[in-house]
Amino acid sequence: MFPIEYIIGLILIGICAGFASGLLGVGGGFLIVPLQYFLLKYIGVVPDLAILISLGTSLAIIIPTSISGAYRHTRTLDGIIKPGIQLGIFGIVGGVIGGFVASALPSRILEIIFGCLLLFITVNNIVNINKEREDARVSFNYATISITGLAVGFSSGLLGVGGGIFLIAILTALLGFSLIEAIGTSSIFISLTAVGGFLSYVVSGWGVNTFPYSIGYVSVINFLLIACFSVPLAYLGAKMAHKVPQKKLKIVFSCLVFYMAIKMLGIVP
Repeated sequence: MFPIEYIIGLILIGICAGFASGLLGVGGGFLIVPLQYFLLKYIGVVPDLAILISLGTSLAIIIPTSISGAYRHTRTLDGIIKPGIQLGIFGIVGGVIGGFVASALPSRILEIIFGCLLLFITVNNIVNINKEREDARVSFNYATISITGLAVGFSSGLLGVGGGIFLIAILTALLGFSLIEAIGTSSIFISLTAVGGFLSYVVSGWGVNTFPYSIGYVSVINFLLIACFSVPLAYLGAKMAHKVPQKKLKIVFSCLVFYMAIKMLGIVP
């Protein structure tokens, strides 16, 4: 039923996204969403359906992948569990809302939103490339926790990503976290937030004739093939993150995010 190149593509997504998830604390959705989308269009799935399947399935994959990376980070970093859980609780609520909003929007609008947000994150990283840690511009209290959690959770559900790429930018640029602390906290946050968005895609796509072997807008085939490789690679990536200098991490992070941004905006084919 599925071409062999489609199967191979899903396996490669799992390897790349899993390693990136653990290394950069981003969940891997910024790779899983667009690459799944391109693969689905390749086998003839219409764009509006392809983007929803990519978003919903991405969130399902992010849950076990981010848990794998988070477990490794907690073995090395102290004090990341509490802020990760606090942010994640609000992120779940935001994720549910974002997922329902996404199902009502045309695919091209989602692609443009996704691309613009990724460009913003790239610029922020380049501007602060030489800084190990920025001074906190706002306090990390219940007000900022709730606002940040809800906003990043909403973007997670809307765009089918764990929200890590946005949370890391906020934690490092506004709240005074070092990059490695932000990566560890983000991994915990992502594993919680993705649940809310995932459930909304299951519910909103329930009863819709979407794709073979799907639950709502979540493809079981895509989930199993990608997750089988992303989960172990996330653990390996998280282990590597503690051995790589922060400046190099920022460079790798910025390059990957910039490429996916211009890809989603249609600047490159």
